[in-house]
Amino acid sequence: MDKGFFDLFTVPEKTKAGYSFADTPVRISFQEAKIAVYGVPLDATTSFGKGTARGPEAIRRTSARQIETFVLDEGADIYELSPIFDLGDLKMPKSKATKTVLAHLDKTIPRVVSALREKGKIPVMLGGEHTLSYYQLKALAKEKPFVIHFDAHRDMKPEYEGMKLCHTTPFYHLLEYIPGRDFVQIGIRQTDRDENNTAIKSGVTTFDAWQVHDDIDKVAEFLSRQTVGRNIYISFDIDAYDLPYVPCTGTPEPYGLDPFQVLKLVKAVSPDAKLIGMDMVEVGLKNNDYREGALATQTLFRILSRKYAR
Repeated sequence: MDKGFFDLFTVPEKTKAGYSFADTPVRISFQEAKIAVYGVPLDATTSFGKGTARGPEAIRRTSARQIETFVLDEGADIYELSPIFDLGDLKMPKSKATKTVLAHLDKTIPRVVSALREKGKIPVMLGGEHTLSYYQLKALAKEKPFVIHFDAHRDMKPEYEGMKLCHTTPFYHLLEYIPGRDFVQIGIRQTDRDENNTAIKSGVTTFDAWQVHDDIDKVAEFLSRQTVGRNIYISFDIDAYDLPYVPCTGTPEPYGLDPFQVLKLVKAVSPDAKLIGMDMVEVGLKNNDYREGALATQTLFRILSRKYAR
């Protein structure tokens, strides 16, 4: 293991949540774990609603205090299905300057991912804004993943408000490392013309929210067929869900997905696929409202309990 690796993190019990993810009654060591969770409380480039820095806190606290570890539809506890170790939150630089923070993440997240993959572990990032997906996915690009991106937005702008890399641009820049044919975007319902053209020209497969509502079986069949034998990465922006489900996220959109639709699509991914990483981003926490934390946790449980995550 990379010397000083564990020093990169604030242990879960000393984060704002005060608990580890899921807080399972059976303690699993780092060596035993298949999945390594870590939080990145980033809210540096958000351009509308704020609060993503509290995403890891919302998920950890909800998963530890509200939600039981028994996954009813799987008939087993999450720790029986997927041994999980929570590393804690990635330590951030003292400077709050956006360039300094992003430069730190550009250096540190690939280091984390590399160390975890060398040990055969699946990195699961709790965000934090969607900019974070860029750093983790770029580090995993050499494993040739098929990327399943749940979101209300394409996040494919070349730049936004003078920033090349921010929460609206990661997937544009990831096309430099991962071909468009290896991306599917699900739940999209807000984009601009240039982003749309970028996705089409790059060969990105899109199932917008209306397609999911009108013919979810077609989407499920695509995922089942396309992921057979593939390394997969799941990037899940909480605003893929419909507006009433996400009262705290910064850019909620109407006409979104519901939890049963997401569950069907998560379960449609081929059991022969191999999850090599994922992120859960744009989760917020405001006015002691933990609904997003609960929804993010239950979504994570359903993904991490699947055969492709074991």
